[in-house]
Amino acid sequence: MSAPQFWSTPFRYMRWASHEKPAIFYSLIVGAMGPVALVTLPPIRRYFGSYDPEPVRFTYPIPEGPRKIPEGFDDE
Repeated sequence: MSAPQFWSTPFRYMRWASHEKPAIFYSLIVGAMGPVALVTLPPIRRYFGSYDPEPVRFTYPIPEGPRKIPEGFDDE
């Protein structure tokens, strides 16, 4: 039993796949870059001066001190 073509000659198989089945081949290449980007992009961003934004608030800020009651809108 012979080894599959990919494991015996991987570069030749990748060249064949890039010509014969380009959509599948390049989608695998782009998909493989995702985990690599998770590891490499944050240090590169920090090196060029990018910073993480302030987290988005999930509550309305409560003002300090006593509540100011509006005047002039009372029912008579």
